[in-house]
Amino acid sequence: MKGSKCFLFDLNGTMIDDMEFHLLAWSEILNNDLKANLNRQQVRSQMYGKNSEVLERIFGKDYLSDERMEELSVKKEKSYQQAYRSHLHLIAGLNDFMEKAKQQHIKMAIGSAAIKFNIDFVLDNLKIRHYFDAIVSADDVHHSKPDPETYLKCASLLNCRAEDCIVFEDAPKGVEAAGNAGMNAVVLTTMQEKYEFASYSNIICFVKDYNDGQLQNLFM
Repeated sequence: MKGSKCFLFDLNGTMIDDMEFHLLAWSEILNNDLKANLNRQQVRSQMYGKNSEVLERIFGKDYLSDERMEELSVKKEKSYQQAYRSHLHLIAGLNDFMEKAKQQHIKMAIGSAAIKFNIDFVLDNLKIRHYFDAIVSADDVHHSKPDPETYLKCASLLNCRAEDCIVFEDAPKGVEAAGNAGMNAVVLTTMQEKYEFASYSNIICFVKDYNDGQLQNLFM
């Protein structure tokens, strides 16, 4: 594990602990606007991939027009940002972790299913854009996680081999995407429990935050 050249971060639930706010925003859209009558766990289980993919999984491909899905997506993200703004902060230890990586010339990228609107919201409000050499959003890929496209594109932009990348994730589909890309992963247990990752063999370790001593093994 020592000497890894690239760190690839998912955003939501991995750099910031905001998934409860996404859950609330999605619940309002799905149950109030679209009358889906889904409980908390049902909404939670569908919260991965692009917003349009979430809607299509729940309602079917032709239930909503592209224009309506875009309208609902924008409404959902604005609702999320308004609710989360006053709570916005990095997961404990991450700023120091990124600073150490930068000092050791480890390249870093964000590979997220979030749209650019939400990534910019985080990077600019927390003033951490300078840490990242590449950003891959939902707008930049054709296939969402667990497809490896997001992380392979990050690696390409950083000019790093897949085996030289370590992915930081909080979701099983993200860990699966890393594995499909030939990459190992560190799992943040912000939203999911360890047992939910039992089927994946590419996990280095589970951590609650970036103060965990296990992460020091990732540095040279």
